[in-house]
Amino acid sequence: MRVPVLIRLIMYMVIGGLCWVPAAKSSAADNTELETTVRALVRANAEKDLPAMSKLMAHDADIISYSIGGRKYVGWPNLERDIKEEFEKVAALDLPISELKVWSKGDIGWYTMELDYVRVLGQGPGQERAVLPLRETGVLERRNGQWILLSWHESFRNAGGAIAVDIQPNAAAPRTVASSISQPAVLDLSGEWDILEVEDDKRYKATLDKAGNGPYTQHGGRFMTSKFSDRRWQGSWQQPGNDREGEFELLLSEDGTQAKGVWWYSRVGTQKNIPPREHGGTYLWKRLTPLPSAR
Repeated sequence: MRVPVLIRLIMYMVIGGLCWVPAAKSSAADNTELETTVRALVRANAEKDLPAMSKLMAHDADIISYSIGGRKYVGWPNLERDIKEEFEKVAALDLPISELKVWSKGDIGWYTMELDYVRVLGQGPGQERAVLPLRETGVLERRNGQWILLSWHESFRNAGGAIAVDIQPNAAAPRTVASSISQPAVLDLSGEWDILEVEDDKRYKATLDKAGNGPYTQHGGRFMTSKFSDRRWQGSWQQPGNDREGEFELLLSEDGTQAKGVWWYSRVGTQKNIPPREHGGTYLWKRLTPLPSAR
């Protein structure tokens, strides 16, 4: 028996409607929410808004994350403590993002990011602006409809982890560490130097001889210069007061009044198998005495 055409069309429409499944929400929309969360975290950090950061970060006790200087965080309490200390140390923060890419699969998301971590220290004419060029990766999970940062890892974008520093707020843009590296070296390193460990905002003084050797006021420490060429300054340090030692690498400015670069551990107590350059931080050195040529 032949079924009328109209009835067949109606049957096809009913069957098609029963079989139709709504399309899944597009990954592009999911990733927009994911990217918004990452940017919100960075903005909360720049604004020193710890409660906002806390809401967007997991507090699971077994989560592990890594920061610059070899710092390892397990769980939330230690990270929260260090974030509070950082916010108290700096006058202001700025974290401009130069590149951010995000991906997701189901309720798991991840990202890669490049940004500058700008720390403004002090007030008034003596204010210092330190720029740490960073790269960061992280993993997020969507919980109850909200993306939450689980774990992250950050490191310096350049191999040495060097920083750019603006001593005066209205000064001209600072030279990068790599600029003008072929300029003649300043051979006399003697004098008194003010030293800033940028990440921890620690300050102490060193009194060096012409060859760049001498004591400094941190745990009875002493610097020993092993090589100086084309403004590249390398050497080692020892701190008997807390039984530690390591190495450093700096680049002296063209006028010889400041140096910037990195330091790292080679031994802590009986632990000697520390990978070079993996655990340490960044330096800013400034001369406190006139240049030797001016004496």
